[in-house]
Amino acid sequence: MIGGVPSRPEWIAAGVIRLGCAAGGLPQRLWRLQSELATLVERLQPTNAAVESPYHGVNPRSSFQLAQARGVVLAVLAGADVDVTEYTPATVKKAVTGNGRATKEQVRVMVTHMLGPQARKGSNDLTDALAVAVCHAGSSRHRELVQAAHARPRRPHRA
Repeated sequence: MIGGVPSRPEWIAAGVIRLGCAAGGLPQRLWRLQSELATLVERLQPTNAAVESPYHGVNPRSSFQLAQARGVVLAVLAGADVDVTEYTPATVKKAVTGNGRATKEQVRVMVTHMLGPQARKGSNDLTDALAVAVCHAGSSRHRELVQAAHARPRRPHRA
């Protein structure tokens, strides 16, 4: 989660939900993802979020599992009335580095430069998520969502 203004993003919070190899397999991991993400959304109260559109990998099984996890994420955000915007990997890389074909290391360097050394301590997944947040913060869609969020009352969260 980042804040600040597009020209000067600020680190607020970040982390990775580790699902591990829960007994019972994929259904239990998806439930854990749903539960932990719902708790975070409830605590942090975001008004909008950004997700990276899926990259079509080589392994169909991994792609299918990623699609299921992504569905859980989108459902949790929609259930909390959080507006979601999607960005392609190339759009994120271009927004952060100026090059839509940047390497993961180039993205990590720029995210660290923008958000500080704590961004370097995380995994590639964390760096990728922060890059999506930086991309979103600089987008016109983000500005529209922030204005709309200030204009409308938030609905109370369901228990």
